[in-house]
This record gives sequence, C-alpha cells and structure tokens, in this order.
Amino acid sequence: MGEQLMRNEKGFSLVELLIVVAIILIIAAIAIPNLMRARMAANDSSAAASVRSISTAEIAYFSAYPTIGYPLALAPLGGASPCTPGIATACLVDNSLATNGGGNGKSGYSFDATGSASAGSLFNDQFYSTGTPLSSVHGTRSYCSVEDAVLRLQPAGTITLVPSHNSCGILTPMN
Repeated sequence: MGEQLMRNEKGFSLVELLIVVAIILIIAAIAIPNLMRARMAANDSSAAASVRSISTAEIAYFSAYPTIGYPLALAPLGGASPCTPGIATACLVDNSLATNGGGNGKSGYSFDATGSASAGSLFNDQFYSTGTPLSSVHGTRSYCSVEDAVLRLQPAGTITLVPSHNSCGILTPMN
C-alpha cells in the first residue's frame, strides 16, 4: 500500500531540479559575457554620437556668438528646461550631456569640452571635446573632436582622457 502511494504522487525529484538549475547556469555563463560586450558596444556608440553632438553645438555656438567664440566649458552649451537661449545657456545640447548627468557620466562615459584662444587671437577660436569611459567596464576607447568636427578615437583599449587640443588633432579619424 505504501509503495502504491509513492507512485501516485506527482512532482519533480531533487535530482531533476538540480539538472534544470545546472542547465540554466550553463546558459547564463554563455550569455552574460555576450551581454556585457553588447552593452560596451552600445556605450561606445553613444559616446561617439555625444562627442559629435558636442562638436556640432560648439560650431553653432561659435556662429551665434562670434565675438566670444567657443565657450570655455561644456556647461554653456546646455541649459535647464525650459531653456532660454543665451550666452550662458545656449540650449544646443541636452542638459544631462552638458552637465554629465550630475557627475555620474552618461552611458558610462564622462564628457568635457574646452574652448581656448590660439596665439594672438582675441577670442576663443579653438576647442576640443572629449568622451572618456568611466572605467574599462563601460567602454573600450576614448573619443575626441576639434573645431574641424572630425571624430577622432584612441586605439581600442586606451581609455585615458585625451589631454589636449594638439593630442586630439593627431589621433586617427573615425571612419
């Protein structure tokens, strides 16, 4: 009678459950590295687009305020919503990009832009903008651009900040 009672119970044995858990763990071990690579590729793409946006905004700012030239920093290109265009808040890029999301970066990258005057110039006639991964987990390389608006990149694996206008100008343009 006891033997017949055991046969009528339905459910999974402990061994069957352990096999299912092991299969799920194997699938996760295969999928997670691919997911991380896809996330890093998305962050790289977002950073390239953000540096391009900053460059476009810099050129627009220069056109709107030719007596000032390029702004000294990134913040004047943005502005809190509702934004009113002016010298201090040009409303040319999203404020989260202009302020780097409150210091936490945007899509795993930190952005900056610096305007300066070349020798003998009375206004800021040059700039360089940068996008640098917060760590090697967030991105694979740093990006930069100067007043020619060509996006340049450091070799893959180089995640340090591009230090200057001249350093950016000699990097390889992105295809």
